[in-house]
Amino acid sequence: MGVKIYNKTTPGRRNASVNDFAEITDKKRRPMKSLTRPLVKTGGRNNQGVTTSRFRGGGHKRLYRIIDFKRNKDGVNGTVVAIEYDPNRNCFIALIKYDDGEHRYILAPNGLKAGDAVASGPGVEPVVGSAMRLKDMPVGMDVHNIEMNPGQGGKLVRSAGGVARFVAREGDWATLVMPSGEMRQVRVECKATIGQLGNVEHKNIKLGKAGRKRHMGRRPHNRGTSMNPVAHPLGGGEGRSGGGRHPCSPTGKLAKGGRTRKPRSRSNRRILRRRKSVRFGQVSLKRRK
Repeated sequence: MGVKIYNKTTPGRRNASVNDFAEITDKKRRPMKSLTRPLVKTGGRNNQGVTTSRFRGGGHKRLYRIIDFKRNKDGVNGTVVAIEYDPNRNCFIALIKYDDGEHRYILAPNGLKAGDAVASGPGVEPVVGSAMRLKDMPVGMDVHNIEMNPGQGGKLVRSAGGVARFVAREGDWATLVMPSGEMRQVRVECKATIGQLGNVEHKNIKLGKAGRKRHMGRRPHNRGTSMNPVAHPLGGGEGRSGGGRHPCSPTGKLAKGGRTRKPRSRSNRRILRRRKSVRFGQVSLKRRK
């Protein structure tokens, strides 16, 4: 997989780059109809037509691909039919045909090709694309699509190039190092898929022009300081201004410095090392006391 850069024929092309889709098996292939659902757009509005999420709307029409995050097809061997593009996520997906005739989509790890064999369940060979419980997996493996609760389906490490390291197993808990650097524990009964997710170079792609963002369904983001005072608390003033107060939403809710995690979440107790600096974390804890 790589990044393609075109000649600078227009201002939009000058700073743009695209995916070369080298991992895709057939670029003209249509998704399997039985594994797709229509995707209804809301434009950022609720059931009363009120905008609850700003700067959304438009975009190209999409079909949602149903992904097998649970990987619960234990004991049945599968073969990769094709690697496909999914417009709903930044990693590629793989179409799997199992020996009993059923087809499913899974997240495509890096290195998985058409014709490769995949399996899930206890006793399977620990190769790229295989899924198993952490209690059955060798320590030291690179994993993705990790469950937080047994049987819930993968919740962690699902974006392009994502990979976590399975570093330890003690009793009922397995220790993982997340892509962010956070170290956390999950139950050994939780499933994970071996390998690093594909489309690794996705982070190096530059859109280059506003139109490509509109195709994704994102509308222009206006600064609060550029608005009138009736539209935003930071608006108004003579000439350019810094807003005169801390950054906030149009309704006045502060945008920076607030906590976004639930303080009493049971998941917090299983975080051994935060993704942020420990020093700042200790200071904030002291202030809370």
